[in-house]
Amino acid sequence: MSSKEKIVLLLLAALNFTHILDFMIMMPLGNYLMPYFKISPQQFSMLVASYTFSAGIAGFLAAFFVDNFDRKRVLLFGYIGFLLGTLFCALAPTYTFLLLARIVAGIFGGLIGAQVLSIVADLVPYERRGMAMGIIMAAFSVASVFGVPFGLYMANLFNWHGPFFFVAGFGALLVPFLMRYLPKMDKHLTSKESRISPVLLIKEVWRDTDQMLALGLTASLMLGHFMIIPFFNPFMEFNMGYSKLQTPMLYMAGGLATLITSPFIGKFADSVGKHKVYIIMAVVSIFPVAILTNLPPMPFYMVLCISGLWFIFSSGRSIPAQAMVSNVVSPERRGSFMSFNSSVQQIFVGLASVISGLIVVKNPDNSIQHYELTGYLSIFITLLTLVFVFKLDTRLKAKLSGNVIINRETGNK
Repeated sequence: MSSKEKIVLLLLAALNFTHILDFMIMMPLGNYLMPYFKISPQQFSMLVASYTFSAGIAGFLAAFFVDNFDRKRVLLFGYIGFLLGTLFCALAPTYTFLLLARIVAGIFGGLIGAQVLSIVADLVPYERRGMAMGIIMAAFSVASVFGVPFGLYMANLFNWHGPFFFVAGFGALLVPFLMRYLPKMDKHLTSKESRISPVLLIKEVWRDTDQMLALGLTASLMLGHFMIIPFFNPFMEFNMGYSKLQTPMLYMAGGLATLITSPFIGKFADSVGKHKVYIIMAVVSIFPVAILTNLPPMPFYMVLCISGLWFIFSSGRSIPAQAMVSNVVSPERRGSFMSFNSSVQQIFVGLASVISGLIVVKNPDNSIQHYELTGYLSIFITLLTLVFVFKLDTRLKAKLSGNVIINRETGNK
């Protein structure tokens, strides 16, 4: 990997850190925001879902024009707007204001994820893309190791506004470096004659089996993973009795573990096969999910170990999945497709939060019921992703070897 690639990947990982942290910090703040605003689990789940739904809609609309512009400019535009939305979250005096601020942050945030993955896919060949995705996904780990616990400790020491001020401030410091070191990303631009209308673009995605399988994988992956996250922190504090000083350690231990393992998992996926690594990670991830959502009384250090394994396996399956998804279209259409993919990702994260909010019930003492049902549903959906991975891998191998698989039902390639 060249020094230029390393610099770009580190900058994108830092950007991804703030982007992911802004989303992640909302979930563990549930046991702060619900008592503060006197809201129900359903209202809290809407705070989480509002960001993802608005990001999903923005990502869908962006798919129709992002490939007409330099990816760097689109990324910076979305990132600056996202930081302003996050600042509004920090200043929110009421539940309604915070909800609207999350929507604003989501609209601009919907442009970020797709552009990051598109830039990585444009810069790094598929043979080395697993490792590159591992570096980008390590931002999730850093957000867990440092950001989430730090944000929760800030909320403990000051108030819930503090974590959002931190994200907005850190991101503002990052912007000049992105402008200085991120290269122009306009090699994908084609002549106007080769561009297609929004209707034809949607038809192209709908008729392409590879793209539909990739979107199905993304949807089921996000739905299964985020089914248990929104109420993980309230469950650990109000049901299991762990303190506000202990619960951030769960994120710290898991994030530290994935920070170490993510690059190795990416390199391993490049060497032995991305679909094989995904299957391994997905299957073993169901065991910690089953334990954590049906947690019996046990020493806190054991919970740390189990949650750490869950973080490793959940992050580990996302790395080969993203590498596979990024390779289903040509560079000229990659920005549009990755925007569609980001849109699906955000919408199904929000859907997972809404479904989780409908399942979980809050008791008068703030403890929750039926959390184990979210775990069972998460396991079922995770196993369903294996079908998408197997079919997608088969078609990608055929494409790479120069073969073409014909969709017998539609007659499309």
